Amino acid sequence: MINAVGREIPEDILEMTGKEVFHGNNYFDGHVFQKAGAYTKCVINSHGSKVIGSIHEALVKCGIKDGMTLGFHHHFRDGDYIVNMVMEEVHKMGIKDITICASSLGKAHDPLVEYIEDGTITNIQSSGVRGKIGEAISNGKLKGLAIMRSHGGRVRAIETGEVHLDISFIGAPTCDDYGNCRGIGGKSNCGVLSYSMVDGDYADHVVAITDCLVPFPNFPAHISMTKVDYVVVVDEIGDPEKIATGAAKPTTDMRKLMMADYCTQFVVNTPYFKDGFSYQTGVGGASIASTISLSKIMKERGIRMRFGIGGLTKPMCDLLINDQVDALLDTQDFDLAAVESVKDLRHFRISAGQYASPFNKGAVVNKLDFVILATLEVDVNFNCNVVVGSDGVITGAQGGHPDTAAGAKCTIVITPLLQGRTPAVCTEVTTVTTPGESIDVVITDYGIAINPIRQDLIECMKDVDLPFKTIEELRDIAYSIAGKPQKVQFGDRVVGIIEGRDGTIMDVVRQIKPFEFSE
Repeated sequence: MINAVGREIPEDILEMTGKEVFHGNNYFDGHVFQKAGAYTKCVINSHGSKVIGSIHEALVKCGIKDGMTLGFHHHFRDGDYIVNMVMEEVHKMGIKDITICASSLGKAHDPLVEYIEDGTITNIQSSGVRGKIGEAISNGKLKGLAIMRSHGGRVRAIETGEVHLDISFIGAPTCDDYGNCRGIGGKSNCGVLSYSMVDGDYADHVVAITDCLVPFPNFPAHISMTKVDYVVVVDEIGDPEKIATGAAKPTTDMRKLMMADYCTQFVVNTPYFKDGFSYQTGVGGASIASTISLSKIMKERGIRMRFGIGGLTKPMCDLLINDQVDALLDTQDFDLAAVESVKDLRHFRISAGQYASPFNKGAVVNKLDFVILATLEVDVNFNCNVVVGSDGVITGAQGGHPDTAAGAKCTIVITPLLQGRTPAVCTEVTTVTTPGESIDVVITDYGIAINPIRQDLIECMKDVDLPFKTIEELRDIAYSIAGKPQKVQFGDRVVGIIEGRDGTIMDVVRQIKPFEFSE
């Protein structure tokens, strides 16, 4: 069946998952559903402490068995230790057929490949995967399906009961003996615990794992003791120094800085750039740099930001320090400066549901004026791919990309025209993760394309001195430099699905064919 972005979704996948194809961003607008519920228990006499001796004991007490779904968060990014610690113990116990439902998985979790290969892990649900796990999935080593959801989509799936969490694990930088968790105050601070909030509300069993046990009460709690069954103390839960790795690092690349300047000039010439505007950037180097250049113009013109949201980095937190923004709404911290900023009373923690879920009475993304995002590929229909590399290997994550793009008044995607020697602007992306109807502007080092459906933006830019081109012209320039890329050779087997944020199927990911050397 062909969906709204022109992708053919196999009938057997629709039957297996019970899902519909993607029909467009507004298909479920006004939809009513009954929220799912978690099992809970009455604790009248817990002897004043929930601390137990080990992860093994926690798994036993939570009734670990084959076929369960385990929840994890990724606030430590490449510095996370929790997933590997838990799954090592699950493996030692001989448990099989586990589904991991994580907010994201990265290179820190490369050791999980062994457990994929031996059947300990048979299904993965995440906003995406990087490193050896992505390679393993793309090469068909995962027995079941990899389901990639946006951050808002994960909350939706859990709240609707599509995903039932048997046990969730929260890496808590500080925790008291009764289970009050905070993202700050310890030796392994990650700032906030926003992705775990839905786990605390809906998982049957919740285990807090901490390396800093503090006296009761650890208030104000980010995850309440009313949600936590057990507390386990370990030596280390993660390395905060590795939170700001990869894409989250600032850039000194002159090409990216030029694109950031193009972005800023575009933003300030829209009608949305005025006192009280709202703003978010992704974690690409150019996106981060755009915040720095924008802050200078804000100061020159006396324009104040009402709120910034994210995924936060130092440049956004500097706006708070410099009193250029009224409030920051935080779901994740991408560097240690953002972690430190959480102490500011104008820096507010919000849940992933508040941030981006499409199935509630209004998420913050719907109040965004601007969002600045990155992409691996964008095609002539403005569809974006942020998950699958040009070689067909899963190498990225949706994160909040589809959520913010759908909600913002002006969605800007920044990408170099060429990713290495591969055109980033192309006729058709390898895999669609964010539909073109959500993307308003594409900024490259060779020019800027405005989506033709946004005639209002085209009109307000007619006298602006920026290198505007059509998306087809950008594609043609890319092809003239690097040549038309050959399509990745995929096999028939579907190894993963890309969900739209509403739970419909945006695209499928197939197993890659092994490279064959010619004689």
